[in-house]
Amino acid sequence: MGSTAALLQTVIALASAGGGQQAINTVGDGLAMLEARQRIEAQAPAPARAPATPEPAKIDPEHLPPASAGSNGTTVPHSSPLSREQIFAHRRAGGSNAILLTGVALPPPDAPEAVKGVVNAANTIVGRPYVWGGGHASFYSRSYDCSGAVSFALFGGGLIPRPLTSGELEHWGAPGPGKWITVYANAGHTFAEIAGLRWDTVGDENGTGPRWHLAPTDTSGFVVRHPPGL
Repeated sequence: MGSTAALLQTVIALASAGGGQQAINTVGDGLAMLEARQRIEAQAPAPARAPATPEPAKIDPEHLPPASAGSNGTTVPHSSPLSREQIFAHRRAGGSNAILLTGVALPPPDAPEAVKGVVNAANTIVGRPYVWGGGHASFYSRSYDCSGAVSFALFGGGLIPRPLTSGELEHWGAPGPGKWITVYANAGHTFAEIAGLRWDTVGDENGTGPRWHLAPTDTSGFVVRHPPGL
């Protein structure tokens, strides 16, 4: 109705000004637009109604099945192949040391990125078998010997470009112990202390191969080296 009234006002104004034909044309155009709009509105689909939300069914608590506390009626096994000593986290006393959790080392939050890289790399080969020469043809191997395991860890922190033998590790880096990483090497064996944990391939109750150890070991007869700055 508002559009029709506007058209009539326009016709009256044009007629008063002597524009009779122009008024007729204006009315014709306006009526055609109105008719087209009405057709479009008639063809438009009706707005969809939101589905009615069903009311929740009323439940009688007396008819619910019995449930054990904390399990909601399900059975959850509470056993693990790991001993309590293996399940809980351990760390060496004193300093900012890594945490040993189920055989995997968690680096201290304040450790330098290179140290975190060394720890994370070592974690990826925990439990691999010991094979003499393993990890020397390539950093990536199915098995590792002592220097291959130490080399792989150091490589993870960007500290060496290629695998080193225990003899080469005797002359690597700087002399003496480091703050975060210390490598012990001689002609027959090598291992490392990394963020307070021993990274070694010596045999234990789990066998022989690259693993983290909490307990320190005898370092007599080893050359002591460390990466400069670490």
